[in-house]
Amino acid sequence: MSWADRLRGLRMDLSPWRASRDYRLLLVAGTVFYFGAMVSYVAVPYQVYTLTGSNFAVGAIGLVELVPLVVFGLYGGALADHVDRRRLLIGTGIAQAVLTTVLALNAFRDEPSVVLIFVVAALLTSTSALQRPSREALLPRTVAHDQIPAANALASFGIQIGLLAGPALGGLLIAGVGIGWCFTIDVAGLLVASLLYTMMRPYPHRTETTPPSLRAIGEGVRYAFGRRDLLGTYFVDIAAMLMAMPTVLFPALVEDVFERPELLGLLYTAGTVGSIVATVLSGWTGRVHHHGRAIVISAAAYGACVAAAGAMPSIWLVMVFLALAGAADLVSGVFRATVWSQTIPESMRGRLAGIEMLSYSLGPYGGQVRAGVTADLWSVRGAISTGGLACVAAVGVTALWLRDFWTYDARTDEHAVAEREARALAGQP
Repeated sequence: MSWADRLRGLRMDLSPWRASRDYRLLLVAGTVFYFGAMVSYVAVPYQVYTLTGSNFAVGAIGLVELVPLVVFGLYGGALADHVDRRRLLIGTGIAQAVLTTVLALNAFRDEPSVVLIFVVAALLTSTSALQRPSREALLPRTVAHDQIPAANALASFGIQIGLLAGPALGGLLIAGVGIGWCFTIDVAGLLVASLLYTMMRPYPHRTETTPPSLRAIGEGVRYAFGRRDLLGTYFVDIAAMLMAMPTVLFPALVEDVFERPELLGLLYTAGTVGSIVATVLSGWTGRVHHHGRAIVISAAAYGACVAAAGAMPSIWLVMVFLALAGAADLVSGVFRATVWSQTIPESMRGRLAGIEMLSYSLGPYGGQVRAGVTADLWSVRGAISTGGLACVAAVGVTALWLRDFWTYDARTDEHAVAEREARALAGQP
């Protein structure tokens, strides 16, 4: 094989985009949604930090969001397995737009209320947790089974575009016209995304559904914990994000360590740049079958890069290693999503999407608190580097513990084979 052929094999697979109108709508809506959300993502911690001067206060945002995330994430998953998922996307999107409008009005006040920020943050988490399982559960319905790895990579690309442009714009808005305009942009994005969801065709459930209840949630939890391959995806991601999530320390890093506050937006986007590059070169992911090994190796690489970033003497070198960490995290995320989408039956997909959401959200929330407390008690650099090293160790322990996860092969795994057969019987490729 020539070098030209190898390079062509790395190109991102666009077949899901070409084949499915609803996938295109879902992808564009997600991109717009994350663009607006990431403008606010920059604004909220910066606003809290400037109002309080406390790293712990910034980390405590994750603390107040924790309970709504767990409760409504699990309930939202059960709800997604019973109601029209498209309508749920629309309703929760509009609710988020209303709540974000409250943040905008508060920011335009002469003396913004910190308490109100925390209250609205908890409510926004509730509506977002209700929405995300439906969005995740719909994606496999819009594409063919063998297109799922490429569809996940493309979905990640759309999200990363939003993640890249959103924080950059947020930083410029904060410096130029004020925090309130960050939330205004987010409101516009939420309304546009909700409109795009209305343009998708209905996706009725194919089998009898289970009304949302504790029993339904319990069925999903038992299914998830009964599969060691799924447990591996959850625990690796939780370990990585809990130990090595550095973003909560970015305001302190630019203000107190490097004294370059104008670079805050670039610091937030560094990891996204790496993720975009990895996505553009993601053509190879469709040829990998041992997804568990790919997740473990990429998650460990993420932790190592974060540890290196914390030790760098220049903020530009910090950004380089954050970019490498973002690339590794993207690869891990694509393979995690592929395991979920290719092996979970349609009747359980909403509930499992809720559990999946918790697996990749609880880590960052807990990581915010861990990083904030460590930085206040020790140092910003120390909190970042030790977290990265702890991530590498935790991922390694998880791989040793869950050997079935390490040896997972998509070609022979019983759940992947069963899902392929079920889709064939339903007449879906």
